[in-house]
Amino acid sequence: MDYSHDDAGLARQPIGYWSWAAHDATVTHIRAALAEHGLTQPPWWVLNQLSGADEKGRPRAEVVALLGGYLNVGDSLEPEIDTLIDRGLATQDPTARLRLTAEGHALHAVALERVSRASAEIHAGIPDEDFVAALKVLQRMIHNVGGTAWHH
Repeated sequence: MDYSHDDAGLARQPIGYWSWAAHDATVTHIRAALAEHGLTQPPWWVLNQLSGADEKGRPRAEVVALLGGYLNVGDSLEPEIDTLIDRGLATQDPTARLRLTAEGHALHAVALERVSRASAEIHAGIPDEDFVAALKVLQRMIHNVGGTAWHH
C-alpha cells in the first residue's frame, strides 16, 4: 500500500481529519452492506441485541437504555423498534418484552454474514497487534481531551 506521506510527514498529520476519514469510509462500507438487506445501523443494533436474548426476549426499556446513547441515536430507537415490529421481524408482548420472529432471526443471520465480510474487508492486511495499537492510541487521545467513548 502506498501511504500519503513518509513517517515524518504522517507524524505531523491532523488526527481529526484522519479519524474522520477512517470513520466515514468504514461506516459507509458497513452501511452499504446493511443496505443490501434493507437495514440501517440503529435497527441492526436492535436486531443484534434481540438475537442474543433467550426465549423470554429483552425488555424494550433495557434495549433502548443500552443503545440510546450509542453514537448519539437518542430517541430515534423507539420508531426503529416499532418499524421492526411492523415489518414482522420482532414482536412485543404486553409486558414490553421484545423478541425476534423467525423472519427476524433469518434476516439477522444473513445480515450478520454480510457485515462480517464487510468487517473482514476493512481489517484486510492489518495484523491484530496493529489494530489493537491503533485503538489504544485513539482511546488515549480521547482520554487526553476529557472525552468518553464506549462500545459494547
